[in-house]
Amino acid sequence: MTRRTQAALAAAIAATLTLGLGACAKDKDTDNSADSSAATSTKGPGADSGTIIGGTPVKGGTLTVLTNQDFAHLDPARNWVVPHMDFGTRLLYRTLTTFKAEPGPAGSEIVPDLATDLGKSSEGGKVWTFTLKDGLKYEDGTPIKAADVKYNVERSFSPDLTGGPDYAAQYLAGGENYKGPLNGEHLASIETPDDKTIVFHLKRPVAEFSYTVTLPTFSPVPQSREKGTQYDSQVFSSGPYKIETYDRGKQLVLVRNTNWDAATDPVRKAYPDKIVVTQGLKGGQADDRIIASSGVDASAIEMPWMQHESVSKVLTKPEVKARMAAERTGCTDMLYLNTAKAPFDDPKVREAMMWAVDREAQVTAFGGPAMADVATSYLPPSLTGGAKADPLKIPVTGDPAKAKDLLKAAGKSDLKVSLTVSLGDKTRAEAIQQSLAKSGVQVTVNTVDASAFADTVGDTKNAPDLVIQGWCPDYPSGATFLPFLFDGRTIKEKGNQGNYSQFRDQATMDRMDQIAAMTDINEANKAWQQLDEDLLKKAPAIPLMWQRRPLLTGTNVAGAFGNSGYAGMIDMAVIGLKDPAKSQG
Repeated sequence: MTRRTQAALAAAIAATLTLGLGACAKDKDTDNSADSSAATSTKGPGADSGTIIGGTPVKGGTLTVLTNQDFAHLDPARNWVVPHMDFGTRLLYRTLTTFKAEPGPAGSEIVPDLATDLGKSSEGGKVWTFTLKDGLKYEDGTPIKAADVKYNVERSFSPDLTGGPDYAAQYLAGGENYKGPLNGEHLASIETPDDKTIVFHLKRPVAEFSYTVTLPTFSPVPQSREKGTQYDSQVFSSGPYKIETYDRGKQLVLVRNTNWDAATDPVRKAYPDKIVVTQGLKGGQADDRIIASSGVDASAIEMPWMQHESVSKVLTKPEVKARMAAERTGCTDMLYLNTAKAPFDDPKVREAMMWAVDREAQVTAFGGPAMADVATSYLPPSLTGGAKADPLKIPVTGDPAKAKDLLKAAGKSDLKVSLTVSLGDKTRAEAIQQSLAKSGVQVTVNTVDASAFADTVGDTKNAPDLVIQGWCPDYPSGATFLPFLFDGRTIKEKGNQGNYSQFRDQATMDRMDQIAAMTDINEANKAWQQLDEDLLKKAPAIPLMWQRRPLLTGTNVAGAFGNSGYAGMIDMAVIGLKDPAKSQG
């Protein structure tokens, strides 16, 4: 598809939109004044704000999930990728606290899950204590114990179990040199005085620790079930479903965990009897199957989301459009520059790249203004009070002439660099390739299967020059965003996530520590926003766009909406079927 055809398609899509996004109901999410020349539509395809597609589900039947990829990780110590985190924490394991299962802004609010409350802090927020509910059991009927939560948190430190959230390593006292429990060592800063009580001792006060423990790291894994790297395929369930069969890359089948007690769980409804994940679909097969919604596909959803080139097929069919949601993600997509080696170890070259990239072309390649807005900062509007910060005032289409001058001044004209993307982002990579060519930068594009992408670009010794990847806050705080992207202390040789730029800057790290020590959350939020502006001038990455998730369901699916707590993904906690008797499988 040519650039001109894509632009025409994007304009046609925008012209047909009449219904709002779930997350657009709040005024702060609809402010597009910062960039009048960019994609300014605040509306997207799909159901009206707050609508739950299909109404309330009926218990029973088989829900089918169609996907082109296997799970990166289901092991809760390693699961940190949307939508796999949503899938794991809603279906297979529970955490100390969790997000509400509600559409709109309420989806970012938290409630107790395994714990009886949101935790009790002491010593100025450096010690947090949680008490487990009564009646919690695993899939075999054995009780869930506080020591099992401790054990999984400890597993997250293991060098062999890469890919998971880094919060435990960042926050827990005495974790600097800890290498996990696989060699028999345990972490003294997590105490379990009895089977119901777990106490975390932190390096510093963390006012938002109740949110931190929504992450899969803080779910239980009994030591007796340890399988190392093989635990990905043999997850021991504490949630409403358990694994019946798992043929990696082909099919995962979940059935009910009969020892899960709904009386202990305020969020998960577990409507389907069975959930079948069909993997390895090619191209737009999943889109076409759910659009047609025939047979088993009438009771299907897809993961992670529709291909954006398929959106036009939906918008021309009102009956299909009514089955589509497009929640804002609260995430920022970026082009990461590998600052660990030439040429991007030079700040002047990075500044040139900031001016060279055509961000409007990224929006067009992604499906147009219906599906994304041009990003003008690292922090998304959801973390800046709804305002779209734009401190650099760079044209959305870039300025190739200025980029050329900056490269010439740096003595780096005629650059040749590599760009690695997930297979589904090939069109966007080609748009980067074309825009950088105007500034004399030659880009070689390499594509990687989605299931292997995180591990490929997370190998720092062999990391490419450029990577396209997004970052979503784990909860509504700048503390879950900038430190993971640009704190040099988070970089790992293997399984590196977030800081794909390998950016190490002492002044930045010092300021992050100062902000982290602030006890006034409002003061901290202002400081994160100022740091965002300072980092943009150092240009370790280029903000590209703020996207929406196009989510389509079959005609027999009910209870579907995008949850803002999970970056706009369909909330698996409450999805089900209109008529279980019509499902197959």
